[in-house]
Amino acid sequence: MLQNFLLVGLGGAIGSMARYGIYILMKNIRFSSSLINFPFPTLTINILGSFIIGVLFGLSIKQNWLQDWGWSLLAVGICGGFTTFSTFSLDNINLFQKETPIFALAYIGISVILGIVFCKIGINIIK
Repeated sequence: MLQNFLLVGLGGAIGSMARYGIYILMKNIRFSSSLINFPFPTLTINILGSFIIGVLFGLSIKQNWLQDWGWSLLAVGICGGFTTFSTFSLDNINLFQKETPIFALAYIGISVILGIVFCKIGINIIK
């Protein structure tokens, strides 16, 4: 129990640092002026995290170590720290408050649909 608790904490730290690193890298990418306020970094992070957890789930069916300590470190810890629903929620509030509801609705739809699709792709790659 304590081992898994520590693995989740370690993984969460790694995932959070990876998320911040990708955010910093993508923040400096210039998009067209009409999409400048669109939260591409969070979208990218959440889609990538969905893909990674799909791959991990597919692997966990075949790998015993991943069903135990590996899942705690990689899926719960790293993926949990990497992806962020709270930032996704705040991004949408900001888009709605900036009177760009079409971007907010697009962001919600794209995030949910691509998140599910990429999770399934990750699972299928392993099968």
